[in-house]
Amino acid sequence: MLRVSPVLGSQTKRIRALNTPADLYIINRENVVWLVDYYRNAWPFDMVVVDESSSFKSHSAKRFKALASVGGYIDRMVELTGTPSPNGLDDLWAQVYLLDGGERLGKRYTQFRERYFQPDKRGADGMIYSYEVKPGSEGSILERISDICISMKAEDYLQLPDITYHEIPVELDSKASKAYYDMERVMVLALPEDEEEISVTSAAALSNKLLQLANGAVYDEDHSVHEVHGCKVEAFMELIESLQGKPALVFYNFQHDRTRILKALEKTGLRVRELKTTQDEDNWNARKIDILLTHPASSAYGLNLQQGGNHVIWFGLTWNYELYTQANKRLHRQGQEEKVIIHHLICSGTRDEDVMEALKRKDDVQSWVMESLKARIRRYRN
Repeated sequence: MLRVSPVLGSQTKRIRALNTPADLYIINRENVVWLVDYYRNAWPFDMVVVDESSSFKSHSAKRFKALASVGGYIDRMVELTGTPSPNGLDDLWAQVYLLDGGERLGKRYTQFRERYFQPDKRGADGMIYSYEVKPGSEGSILERISDICISMKAEDYLQLPDITYHEIPVELDSKASKAYYDMERVMVLALPEDEEEISVTSAAALSNKLLQLANGAVYDEDHSVHEVHGCKVEAFMELIESLQGKPALVFYNFQHDRTRILKALEKTGLRVRELKTTQDEDNWNARKIDILLTHPASSAYGLNLQQGGNHVIWFGLTWNYELYTQANKRLHRQGQEEKVIIHHLICSGTRDEDVMEALKRKDDVQSWVMESLKARIRRYRN
């Protein structure tokens, strides 16, 4: 019986929606800064519910600062997330600050970091690149927030079907293998001699290039695509064939992956669609689509796709554990009636294997990105 007003669309539509009498006003996180600026000191909402609150985990983000600035006008704040600290416990500070104004974990992020963390990785210039939790601090942090946070496992409260993780090794042919290892060797040896001097940016750029090559193509400096091999596309097509007509939700990593997948599926007679609109979502759930293609960053949150199928295929993997788990939850959620199978196409001996290992570790993915890269550097230099 509640009246709901979605505050979406153009600025004119959003203002009209805010001026429509209702009990609930629903807005997306991209417009939070605008909403706070629109009302300023006349904030009218006594209760705020933040879904997927981990999208407010950055203490330096505008959306966090905006919402924090009106905290004094909010009587009740509720936050919901399946991944409260996807990259480590320091992700908790901003989310808890929105709940209590800094009462439990400190008024400032720097105070929080000083109290519970210690420097981990440093550059040659002494600059600190990362922090690690001090011994015993995890228990202290969780104890301090235990009166306002509750943790529930889906399996304890919902009847969810089983989920199976399926790794499919993809062997590169000799030509592709030579191209991959030549590029890896050249790029790795171009990095600074001192492993500690390698910046997070250069490590990410190298990983990005190697993941592209494992998938079968690379961008050059002009963003032109150069196709190197079709090994992963072939493995993908074999997997699709083995599903014998069962629908699959496919996640790609790079735009050239999407282009090559669509080209390979052209003559199969399968009903292939890119996930762009709510109509695509409805058609998938009505079983009118065989292959639904999407990028995890654009579809990891808020979509209910559990009625359209039970197979997920990761053509290209992401380092982002939060995106990875949220994307898989599009099918593995309440209402799914079949066992969910998550397929991963992993090129043997490549950076793909490092990403898969990082996702299995769940926590501290960033450290593993650097450590696995340094292991490859040492191998080549030796």
